[in-house]
Amino acid sequence: MKNRHISFWFIAAMFSSSLAMAQNTVEPGLKAERQDSVKVDTLSGVLRESWVLKLQKQDSTSYKVDTVSILYERLLGVLDYLNDPSTPERYIKVDPGYYKMFVPFTYYYSPVRRVSRLTWKLKRPDAGQKRSDALLPFDTLAFTSIGRTNATVDRVLLDAYVECPDRIVRTEDEIQRWRLFKDNITQEASSRPSVLKLFKQEPMKRMKEDAQVTIRKPNWWMTEGNGSLQLTQNYISDNWYKGGESTVAVLGTLQLKANYNDREKIQWENLLDAKLGFSSAPSDTCHKYLVNTDQLRLYSKLGVQAAHNWYYTVTTEIKTQFCHSYKTNEETMISAFLAPVDWSASIGMDYKLNKEKITLSVVMAPLTWTMRYVGNSKVDETSFGLEAGKSVLHNWGSKIQPTLSWKITPSITFDSRLEYLTSYEWVRVEWENTFNFVLNRYLSTKLYIHARYDDSAAPTTGDSYFQIKELLSFGINYAW
Repeated sequence: MKNRHISFWFIAAMFSSSLAMAQNTVEPGLKAERQDSVKVDTLSGVLRESWVLKLQKQDSTSYKVDTVSILYERLLGVLDYLNDPSTPERYIKVDPGYYKMFVPFTYYYSPVRRVSRLTWKLKRPDAGQKRSDALLPFDTLAFTSIGRTNATVDRVLLDAYVECPDRIVRTEDEIQRWRLFKDNITQEASSRPSVLKLFKQEPMKRMKEDAQVTIRKPNWWMTEGNGSLQLTQNYISDNWYKGGESTVAVLGTLQLKANYNDREKIQWENLLDAKLGFSSAPSDTCHKYLVNTDQLRLYSKLGVQAAHNWYYTVTTEIKTQFCHSYKTNEETMISAFLAPVDWSASIGMDYKLNKEKITLSVVMAPLTWTMRYVGNSKVDETSFGLEAGKSVLHNWGSKIQPTLSWKITPSITFDSRLEYLTSYEWVRVEWENTFNFVLNRYLSTKLYIHARYDDSAAPTTGDSYFQIKELLSFGINYAW
């Protein structure tokens, strides 16, 4: 009976007792012989620090090694996680019913509760059976595997509690207070909403105030503009040894743009370009100031995309001036508002190139209609190619109009516009160039170079049809 109790204790102490505990249970006289004569098997050698060895004396010179694994194999079976390759056919699956014997030695209430209750009940005797046989024990749990497992574990633990009560390290209540791993799974699953709850109708909450929702349609329009006021001043005293005269020149410019782009097919560009400049004329006996720059231009271009950078294009342009213009020391009016006014309309193709610093547009219109109108009787219409007494002139021809905008540096920009117009009888070319040297947001220096070639009318001076005008100025500049 003593040996049976000790064997069951070794099973209950598996995975919880150290090798030092085992050595305390072995007789002191056997410790030295164990190192010399005992051959440790493979299983105990691998798990030497976790498994307990028990020595059984065979004779005066030899001892039999008995490990917990061998004892467990003899009583219950071989656990599959031991993975001993020498005995694969004898392995059994791990039975969770024996978990109480593989945790640190714990006092459970079930062993004592089992021996403290009656496991029999009175049965009615069958025919021919004695009444005394009806008092035999009757345990229904004995016919189930979990019942047999619990009974076996309770018997082992009860024997260990009686023989080695000092080995108990905790009680069942302490284990129940531990956090189980499945708690995380339960909590995580409970945080997910139920599928039925998603379809459950919730009561509508009445809002105290009406919600204000603003819906904005896409705005494909882009507007921008820039304006400048440039000043040029030159002072020369009356007794300056080389002579000369003091002059003052003022130039104002304004550009307004309204462009439509639906990012798919349609592009519509609209431009208002206005320039007006005056300069003093001390030597002019008829005028104190003369107009040196005067232009009012309205331009519109509608394009429908044909390919990647190509557009079917319809353009129209109106050009005239603001003020009356006179010759030096004369009262003869050269030009005036709507005298002349040039209006053109064309159909063609437009090639567009948009890069980070360069924007290029080249309009090629093989079909162009032009009209020139002189609406002031004081202006000589023949100087603009019209017949005497006529105020309107119509022509058909072709036009090529490249436009370039180049941001050379963050502080230097270059804008250029070239217009080549021909009626196959005359050619009119205008090339406007503007260099803008930005000092800061409000100050800049501008250089205007305007070249022109027109053989539709006789030149005012000489016989050359080529004309050029240049102006360098400094002043205020603002863009928005």
